[in-house]
Amino acid sequence: MHASVISSALVGVDAFPVEVEIDIGAGMPPHRLVGLAEGAVKEALDRVKSALKNSGFDFPTRKMTINLAPADTRKEGSAFDLPLALGILAAQNVLKDRERLRAYLVLGELALDGRIKGIRGALPTALLARSARFAGVM
Repeated sequence: MHASVISSALVGVDAFPVEVEIDIGAGMPPHRLVGLAEGAVKEALDRVKSALKNSGFDFPTRKMTINLAPADTRKEGSAFDLPLALGILAAQNVLKDRERLRAYLVLGELALDGRIKGIRGALPTALLARSARFAGVM
């Protein structure tokens, strides 16, 4: 199953859109995170796994590939936790309305218990959402 969520990353003080693509397929883990993910982004799967499980959802036991596109631009920080979690739920058909999900820019750090924490870059992301005519920001 495949799903994608639109998020954003910062270059200086400007935000640019990042497509978070999730593909869950045949095979056993390990899960792969590709697309020039740095630091906290590489650790995101551990936070997302705990957050989903502690919120009553299943984490995929099959092979999962996650791409952060554009792949040639660095992404850093923990703001990709929430889009990863929602993308995983959409790829598992827990979230059914994928088009509505893609109408929003999504970002947020997840606590291990599933709470959403604040992130850096919310204002530039809101400006990006408005200029690109997204329905809003989650």
